[in-house]
Amino acid sequence: MPQVEANGISIEVETTGDPTDPAVILIMGLGFQLIHWTDGLVNQLAARGFHVIRFDNRDVGLSTWFDDEPDPNMATVWLRSKFGIRPKVAYTLSDMADDTAGVLDALGIEAAHVVGVSMGGMIAQRLAIEHPDRVLSLCSSMSSPGQPVGSVSLTMKLMRMEQDPDSREGRIGVGMETFRLIAGNGFDLDEDHLLEMATAAADRAWHPVGTNRQMAAIMADDDRVPALAGLNVPTTVIHGTDDRLILPKCGRRTADAVPGAELVLIDGMGHEWPEGTWPQILNSITDLVERTAS
Repeated sequence: MPQVEANGISIEVETTGDPTDPAVILIMGLGFQLIHWTDGLVNQLAARGFHVIRFDNRDVGLSTWFDDEPDPNMATVWLRSKFGIRPKVAYTLSDMADDTAGVLDALGIEAAHVVGVSMGGMIAQRLAIEHPDRVLSLCSSMSSPGQPVGSVSLTMKLMRMEQDPDSREGRIGVGMETFRLIAGNGFDLDEDHLLEMATAAADRAWHPVGTNRQMAAIMADDDRVPALAGLNVPTTVIHGTDDRLILPKCGRRTADAVPGAELVLIDGMGHEWPEGTWPQILNSITDLVERTAS
């Protein structure tokens, strides 16, 4: 479908399934595009009787880029956040939660079941905190209720990678290397599928500076645990036991923060949703919706 105007910007949106079915809105993670919600997973979710909505977050994909804003000095942003000083950023996770609410407005949807992965889980948490009337249920996956904690060596490997190669092949290579680094050891890598995904992402939109601004928004956000403790929304937290980018204890902390939240740990899953995990993930989302209805 064409772009929608939401929260004062243009946001690229795709929908799957019957619009009369219960709405599930998917919020993607740092630097990733709506196409990283794999068609196969989206189609299976729609086949379970859901109207599935996916969109490009601001500053990635085909949604509005914020290139009038400066490229953040990540070292300065990190240091200020560590010392409890709010860094100056182009936008916040609250702004991105407002974007999500704006997408629902543009589609004429009062409230939806909200599923967010990684940074998308943080945005989903902000949405539930600041727009509770828009959230029927909350599924936060491979995410954290505050500053994420992960493997230092993995983080350094990701930071040392060339983020903006000047060739198509180089950009595809960055995508593939990222997929390999964040994968867990419990599932085989589907190299053909990942190559197809990395190629599609590189050809569709390449905007690494937007990823930096999104990262700055993560670092500038407050600890959400106190606010999550006040939620009254059915919640499921999904995390992989082999996630080294955002450690499983971050998922446990999220589940502990939200009253009545259920924690689903998927053995061997890293910072990813490989096809072998789909049955458990889809069942968890379906069970959450059913729990909401009851």
